[in-house]
Amino acid sequence: MTAPEASGARATATAPPEAAGSRTAPGAPADATRPGTAGATAPAGGDLARRAITAPAGGRPGAAAPTADPAGGDLARRATADPLFRLVAYALEAAHGRAPVAVWSAPYAFHLGSPGLVAAAGWPTAAAAAPRTDGLVRLSSLGHPADSCDLPLTLSGPPPAAPAWAVRPYAVLRALARAGFGRGGTDLHVQGSLTAAAGLATAEPADCAVALAVADVHTEPGERPDRAHLARLLAAALPDGDGALRRAVLFARPGEALLLGAGPRPQRYVPFDPAASGARLVLVAVRGDHGSADRAAELARAVACARRAGALSAWPPGPEPGRSVLVLLPEARLTAVRAAVAEEFRHRGRPVPRFLNIGVAGAARREE
Repeated sequence: MTAPEASGARATATAPPEAAGSRTAPGAPADATRPGTAGATAPAGGDLARRAITAPAGGRPGAAAPTADPAGGDLARRATADPLFRLVAYALEAAHGRAPVAVWSAPYAFHLGSPGLVAAAGWPTAAAAAPRTDGLVRLSSLGHPADSCDLPLTLSGPPPAAPAWAVRPYAVLRALARAGFGRGGTDLHVQGSLTAAAGLATAEPADCAVALAVADVHTEPGERPDRAHLARLLAAALPDGDGALRRAVLFARPGEALLLGAGPRPQRYVPFDPAASGARLVLVAVRGDHGSADRAAELARAVACARRAGALSAWPPGPEPGRSVLVLLPEARLTAVRAAVAEEFRHRGRPVPRFLNIGVAGAARREE
């Protein structure tokens, strides 16, 4: 399988059109300084959200903590907000009895096949957070409705027992607390728009969304979290993570890929916008409980079929082969490629792979 070159000269900063039902790509970082960057200044509502209102957290005696001012944080009831972010804000209230002070979205990210070349996808993970003062963290996710948990926030020693899904968010909260963010505790709700079955890495966007939301609610009003500092904290706390994908989540730009290197310029941007040249970027994920060898064979069949139908190139979205491939194809061949792959799999009695349109998106941002 071949990958697009780093020079990939297809580019304006316009994201490719999404299929019906897909999401608008997250914008550029809220603390970016580029001209025209959405959200380049902190909204006035952010100050209101942090003004000192105190209320019992979940009705527990002695657990008073700041809550969001409705004028700055009532995202759950804002009809114009993205449904995922409204849902996450509402879920925090439903699970923990408190409105969020901040909601952050973080895009899924992918490799482009060339060394050090990564980009963000227009599908987000979201995290809603509210600060506490009693040293407790309360974690919930709609993906794990029976496994919400209340845990003491300890800075050292073995972590407390937690549901499997909450181990990683707790590690992020602990690393942030050691750095001075949120030692009083946090209420947190996390939700992604994709599952692991799509084949894109789920850990890095969730880690970044959690870190940004928690750091935000424990940062002075009017300030934004330092993304470079958070990247270092995450790398130290979660050394098993993909640092390249993490940087794409934190620093990507719409219609561009991020080329990572060393030295005085650890990263630079190169054009990568399939839509600008009349192309589409599509994630093709095989279905079913295949073993790794069988899955690799199924993906190879899908790629071969897509190439015969007009696809330009294909490559895995992660550093290792997984359950999906990214396929670059002319927009005019999209229907033909999908039909050819579907027919090949149906003919063999196999589940038809899932197709997911991928927009080249911007970095994590605060949802207002």
